[in-house]
Order: sequence, then structure tokens, then C-alpha cells
Amino acid sequence: MKNLKIAVIGAGSTYTPELMNGFITRNKQLKVDSFYMMDIDKEKTEIVTGLGKRMLEANGMNSRVIITDNVEEAVEGADYILGQIRVGKLDARIRDEKIPLKYDLLGQETTGAGGFMKALRTIPVMMDIAKKIERLSPNAWFINFSNPSGIIAEALLNNTNVKMLGLCNAPINMIKRAKEMLPENVAKFDYDFVGLNHLFWLTALYADDKEILQNLFLGGYKNNSLKNIPEVVYDEELLKAIKGLPVSYLNYYYFKDKMIKKCKDADMTRGEECKVIEAELLELYKDTNLKEKPGVLDKRGGALYSEAAVSVVDAIENDRNEVHVVDVKNNGALSFMDKDDVIEAKCVINKNGATPLKLNDFNNDHIIGLMQGVKAFEKLTVKAGIEGDYTAALGALLTHPLIGDYSKAKDVLDEMLEANKEFLPQFFGRK
Repeated sequence: MKNLKIAVIGAGSTYTPELMNGFITRNKQLKVDSFYMMDIDKEKTEIVTGLGKRMLEANGMNSRVIITDNVEEAVEGADYILGQIRVGKLDARIRDEKIPLKYDLLGQETTGAGGFMKALRTIPVMMDIAKKIERLSPNAWFINFSNPSGIIAEALLNNTNVKMLGLCNAPINMIKRAKEMLPENVAKFDYDFVGLNHLFWLTALYADDKEILQNLFLGGYKNNSLKNIPEVVYDEELLKAIKGLPVSYLNYYYFKDKMIKKCKDADMTRGEECKVIEAELLELYKDTNLKEKPGVLDKRGGALYSEAAVSVVDAIENDRNEVHVVDVKNNGALSFMDKDDVIEAKCVINKNGATPLKLNDFNNDHIIGLMQGVKAFEKLTVKAGIEGDYTAALGALLTHPLIGDYSKAKDVLDEMLEANKEFLPQFFGRK
């Protein structure tokens, strides 16, 4: 078994103990020689990594743990590089949430105008990391969780040569809940999955080869999947129109006005809530008697995060030919999307990476139309993020189903560019 070097970019994240727990759980399948914990926030990284070290030691793992603020040191010679960065930290997220609401647009971390601005901040940094990986560790796998994960994958897979997969914990959580909908004593379970990151549907559930999803819709569906998205009940007529089980992020599309009102009426944005939770977590992490990830971490919204991440590393490293949902190039899996479009899909994962499974005879015009529209937005966002192209940025917002209006799009774009100027070198002097 190979001794692995694992690099974690953004190791100061309070999610990191969840990630470390995944390697502890799979310590027999994955022998880790060293963890290189890279972050620009030295204080947070030392606190978080301190807990990570104690967790490893408590479970008999003697992996070396090295803290660094140098990306090149972290990635050189690495076998797997895990990305979980937040450019501008939570303060930037809070601006992403608040500014759009002034224009009656959704303020959210990965969707709409907020997610768009997060992408513009994140793309240049991720492109720089990818170029360093190309040069220093061309055979390494870069597994990215940094949001918006799908747009980052769209940028890197089409503009660099890095071996890369995009990842999110929403699919694994949704599939887990789908299994809970099954009748008792079902021996075999399968599902059809179609979509983009944070824009996906389960379009069929198979219990012992029998499709059961449409019957489950008859009583309505309460979508309470993720911690950071308000609960919504999907009535039968809506579900019949969709013909699929939607991820909770689609609440923002199907109940746009209601979601905007909830965001406006909330005492705090989700980013402000996360600041409180993060401060609480960091205080807990400082306790030298703490040697496991605390339960309060689940409040941060990272359920099954480590399971999603480390199981993919395991599947590649041990050539398992397992099916996982990840973000990859389409390559013909969906006939209605371009070959190079990055989609979120069921993939067979082994030592060669991820091969998307073809979804045959898919004819849901609602899902197809929404996916194609949001993919056009993503492509324009990538162009804007890489080139600093103001016209592409405005075009992206005009294309997004949640925005569209020119006056709102231009005003929110101009204000958000100005508010994020220090994180947008590609736009400096180009407005």
C-alpha cells in the first residue's frame, strides 16, 4: 500500500476535522504518510490542525502533519490535493448575501448573484493553484469542494490540464434520504441522477428494479435536506410538473419570491450565522482534551462531507470501480449537453478517474431547459472570472433564471464588483 501525501488547501476551515475523520475511518484502506495543511490564516490553521493531530493520535495514526502557508510546498509531490478555500472569508459571503437583496435579488452563497460573485473571486485563485499542480504534481488528483464547485470545475477542466473532480455533499445526503423513502425489506436500490452542481434532480428511484418515485410524489414532498436552506413543501402539482426529486437549492428557483422574502425577513444572513457557529467551533477546537469532531460541527452544514470526499480518494487509489456522484465533463453522458460541459453525474470511479454513466432516453423538457440555461450562465461566468470580461459578467447575470432584468443585473454587478475590488485583479481597470 502506497504511503500518501495529502495536501489540504484551505486547511483553516472549520470543516477540516470532518475531513480528517474520513481518513481516520478509512485508515486501513488509505495509508497517509503526511498531511500538508495549507492556509493563509495561520491562527485558524493552527487551532484546526491541532484538533486534527489529536484526532489522528487518538486513533493510532502516526501521519506527519505539516502546517504551511505556501501552496507550492503543499502540492509538490502530493498524491491528492483537497481544495476547500473561501476567498474573502465569511465577510465576503455576507456581502454576497446582503447586496443582492437591495435589488430584490437572491443573496446566497452559490446560487444567483451571490454565487456568481463568489465564483469571480474564487476562479483566479483556483486557476493559480491548478497551474502550480500542473507544474509540481502533474499526476496528482485535485478534488475540489470549494464553492461554487460546479463552476470551478467548469473553469479548471476546460482551461487547465489538471486531473480534477468537483465534489459536493448534497448528492450523497440526498441519496441517503432517498433510501429512507424505500419500502421495508428492499434488497436492491438504484436511482437516476441528472443535473449540475446545486441544480440536480433524482428522476427515478428503483426498489428491487421497480420504479417507485412517482408514487412517492402523490402525498407531496417535504424538502428539508440541507441546514442552510429553509424547508419547503412541494405539492403534487409541482412535483408532477418537475417529474423529479429536487435538491433543496432548487427551492430558490421554484419558490423565488418566497425565498427572497425569507432572506430579507431573517434576523441574520446564513453567513452571519456561520460566523457565530465558526467562533463557537474554534473555541471548542482549542480544548486540548477534545480528540474527536464535535457534534456542533453538523450545524455548519457539512453532513457526510468526509464520506463524500475520502470515499472518492479511496475509490481512485484502490481502483474500486465504485459509483459516486461528482462533477466531470459530460463526454456524451447527457445527449442534450455539450461534450465539454461540466455536469454533476453518477460516475464509475477507479484509478483512471471518473467516467460518467450515460442516461438514455431522457426527455424531461423542464429539466433540460433549466440545465441548459444555467450552464450558459456558468460558461459566461467562467469567461468573466478568467478574463475579467465585464460584458461576459453582465451577460451571465442576464442569462441566469433568477436575475434576467437588465437594470437590476447592471446595478448589482457594479456594486458587487466595487465591494470585492481587492479580490478581483482580473477586473482592475477594465470596467
